[in-house]
Amino acid sequence: MRFIQWVGLVVLAMVASLKAAPNDIDATMEIIRRSGALPTISVEYIQSDSKSKPMVARVHKMLVGDLKVSGHFSVQEETSPSNLNALNFDKYRSNAVHFVAKVNAKYDGKAISAQLYFYDVNKGQEIFSKRYSVGQDSHYPLLAHKMAVDINQHLNFPSLEWMERFVLVSKYISPKRTQILLADYTLTFQSVLIDNNLLNTFPKWANKEQTEFYYTKYLKRPTLFKYNIQSKKEEQILNSKGMLVVSDVSKDGNKLLLTMAPTSQSDIYLYNLGNKKLTQLTRYAGIDVGASFVGNESKIVFVSDRLGYPNVFTTDVDGSERVEQLVYHGNNSNAATAFEDYIVYSSRTSSNEFAPNSFNLFLASTKSSAIRPLTDGGINQMPRFSKDGKSILYIKHTPAQSSLGIIRLDYNKSYLFALPKGKIQSLDW
Repeated sequence: MRFIQWVGLVVLAMVASLKAAPNDIDATMEIIRRSGALPTISVEYIQSDSKSKPMVARVHKMLVGDLKVSGHFSVQEETSPSNLNALNFDKYRSNAVHFVAKVNAKYDGKAISAQLYFYDVNKGQEIFSKRYSVGQDSHYPLLAHKMAVDINQHLNFPSLEWMERFVLVSKYISPKRTQILLADYTLTFQSVLIDNNLLNTFPKWANKEQTEFYYTKYLKRPTLFKYNIQSKKEEQILNSKGMLVVSDVSKDGNKLLLTMAPTSQSDIYLYNLGNKKLTQLTRYAGIDVGASFVGNESKIVFVSDRLGYPNVFTTDVDGSERVEQLVYHGNNSNAATAFEDYIVYSSRTSSNEFAPNSFNLFLASTKSSAIRPLTDGGINQMPRFSKDGKSILYIKHTPAQSSLGIIRLDYNKSYLFALPKGKIQSLDW
């Protein structure tokens, strides 16, 4: 997502000076591609005043991490400060370095202003420089994420815009209390949005701009609310005697898929926000939960115990209730998410009477029987596709802590970012 004004966190003052023509960059990349290796980037920071030095180091460290997670670079982290005006391009070339990123920052105790300088070693010149700023020190990860996105954009690499998207986290505090947090994908930046000593669960973004989200608040009965981050106002949507959760939102934001139990067991419902019409999509005496739109949104995938154990099924949104089994792997697939014609689901891969079971993630297509394992060991739950379908965000639970996991599908890489305190109950990206 773009840095957005509603958070009141990020004010970008972008000053770009493009000193290399696009064909210069393309020529450099062609040399790298022919070598068959990732381009090497040296990430450095410029000596700053004593007050700003710790902040410069944090921004520098976060940018190093972002570029590693991107999968697009071989990253060299320079731990000693460098000089802006002393670039020895011959030395970089002899060390097979292709690009250099230098970071500087000023911190006045409140706001941070940072500068990124990016160089093409092969051409021996600066590609671009850009200035960024944020209003509070805790928001420095957002600066680094934007720098990583800009570097990739200038090199015409696959987009990293997913790094700028915020994550909604429902954090378990106690048996009757959860907080809803706004966080970056590394959990380094966190801001509490809702904390009212109640159970606030299953947050789901209401729009692609990430200005509003839905969540379930447990009052006298489960009640669905929409919360506006700009105004901090919330709107009650509907309630239910039993379970009530938004599991997916249509691309235009006008339709909600609900897991709802107005009478006994849960079923899947489609709710039209325009005309307030509630349509029941499944009718089963057991449990149907966690639906996601798939393909062109004419179908959904969901989890049901209609085989005697949880598994993944699909049906149409026209109310015909033609249910088909989608997954034939494993005997306990308890969560699924979809992007276009692909699904990722969590399935139990062990059954141990004396130890915790393992739940792993698998990638599958609605148009073939091929299955690709994504994790190996542990308890891996609640997968979420990035907006471009190239990455997966998920929760990994261990006895000691909860972590957010990132899987970069095109690069066969995965990374974990631990929540220092508390347990992640649910998330959305």
